[in-house]
Amino acid sequence: MDRSEYLREIKENIEYPFLCQQFNADDVDEVVGLMADVMCSTQSTVRIGGENIPLPQVQARFYRLDYSLMVYVFECLRRNTTQVRNIRAYLLTTLFNAPLTMNNHYQAEVQHDFCLLYTSDAADDLIGVD
Repeated sequence: MDRSEYLREIKENIEYPFLCQQFNADDVDEVVGLMADVMCSTQSTVRIGGENIPLPQVQARFYRLDYSLMVYVFECLRRNTTQVRNIRAYLLTTLFNAPLTMNNHYQAEVQHDFCLLYTSDAADDLIGVD
């Protein structure tokens, strides 16, 4: 496949028009371009999280990325408050890890919110505890 075919396939997989409605289109285009670079790579490995991962493994993981995973990726990028020195490496790592971390991330957020609810004075008021 050539780059334009990869771009078309990636955009279809991630529901590109909807993603661009929710997030900055330029940001989405940058990430899509980075994903296409990986899909077109002729290298045998890709550096992810400080390790050389076989290209087919990275490509397979990128094929799993869909709209919900991309929303998760962009939300994580929005929440990041630390300085990123190598944005390309950071994005590659975030994209690669997204399919393995999204469910646990949202589960942890739910548990955190429930913990706050059930340990606060407001929760006591809701259930009628004096």
